[in-house]
Amino acid sequence: MITLHHLNQSRSFRILWLLEEIQQPYQLQRYYRDLTTHLAPASLKQIHPLGKSPVIEWDGKVIAESGAIVELLIRKLAPHLAPDINDETYIDYLQWIHFSESSAMVPFLLKTFNAMETKQGTELVFLDQYTQVEFDKVFGFLNDCLADKTFLVEDRLTGADFMMGFGLHAVIYQMQLGYRYPHIQRYVQTLTELPSWQAAMKLEQQ
Repeated sequence: MITLHHLNQSRSFRILWLLEEIQQPYQLQRYYRDLTTHLAPASLKQIHPLGKSPVIEWDGKVIAESGAIVELLIRKLAPHLAPDINDETYIDYLQWIHFSESSAMVPFLLKTFNAMETKQGTELVFLDQYTQVEFDKVFGFLNDCLADKTFLVEDRLTGADFMMGFGLHAVIYQMQLGYRYPHIQRYVQTLTELPSWQAAMKLEQQ
């Protein structure tokens, strides 16, 4: 049995959503962010030294990093959610999976943290400009790539969508940037209408 150590408002949503999609039995261990610091509780460090989520326990192993967990679960339990390794689209699949935590996540987090600092009165010069340039470049690129697509790879749901959907949902609904990225907005709307997304969101909101 898989145990998912799930922190609210975190990348762990990717794993929650994936487990609901593949209808894999699992145990859900919940953790909640501190309302003042917004940090994960210290109890998560009892599971993994970094004290971060997602973490799964499976077959005696403690496994961290959402990208690694997504790839592992799909390879072992849901191979239909990835192209065949010999298919030419497998390269696109791998690129999007890693894009979500590298090229996309950095400007997203910088923009989020910059907004928090600015709200507290911090004057940002270089970092604010750098962040905006990177953010526009990355999410403009994503918006263009989704112009004629329903999903990221093979026009069907794959692990790439589980990795990318979490951050893009925040871009549209938390940052309210749908007006700038209409193709991303349409893509996110498609994801949120999936029964597995809705099931995961109900669990997330408990």
